[in-house]
Amino acid sequence: MKKFEHMALIGCGLMGGSFALAAKKAGLVKRIVGYSKSPSTTSRARQMGAIDEEASSALIAVSGADLVVLAIPVASTEPTLRTIKHLIQPDTLVMDVGSTKVDVVNAARSTLKDRFGCFVPAHPITGKEVSGVEHADATLYKDAQVVLTPTELTKVAQLRNAEALWRGIGAHVTSMSPEMHDTALAASSHAPHLIAMAFMNAILAQEDGHRILSLAGPGFRDFTRIAAGEPNMWRDIFMANRNEVL
Repeated sequence: MKKFEHMALIGCGLMGGSFALAAKKAGLVKRIVGYSKSPSTTSRARQMGAIDEEASSALIAVSGADLVVLAIPVASTEPTLRTIKHLIQPDTLVMDVGSTKVDVVNAARSTLKDRFGCFVPAHPITGKEVSGVEHADATLYKDAQVVLTPTELTKVAQLRNAEALWRGIGAHVTSMSPEMHDTALAASSHAPHLIAMAFMNAILAQEDGHRILSLAGPGFRDFTRIAAGEPNMWRDIFMANRNEVL
């Protein structure tokens, strides 16, 4: 199994921080340089041991990296790739962890150009209803399903390295087309989140909403737990996969 010398982590939140902790624990990366828009997030990730060094920009984090992981909102994929594309080498592995894939693949195709083959789109189907690097967990991906959605231009070496990397941190890996992924996830994840969030908002908008919630039992909590997801992230997911969700 390939071991990476320098991993650039763009987005040091729950998903990115958990991936970094897991990769370090498994001995799959030697050095991790992290960048987040919020310097306090990057600093916290270093204090927790998720990253080894803080970068002041995505460009600095990626310089010299043989592995780049984008753990950012899907709407940020294109501008981020546009920023770092000149530092991606032919043998670099670039992955994301976004919940939609058609839009991410299109963004990578349009920005990376001749380096598009280095990009292996990935979606680990796991997470928590809380966000932030302070909730990062090295076991988050253990026994989780990870869907890879390679294209006809994805390099074989990068795909094999991505598969081995995810399996190396305990995940179960499967592959499908970006289109099939978005259709399946609209039904199994995106629409349920939308319904739970809309239902909670409808109750809270009522004059006696809090009294209603005081009578909620375990079944209600099971149904609405996912409504606590980060609103801006889920807005991006709903917009990116709106046709399939509708």
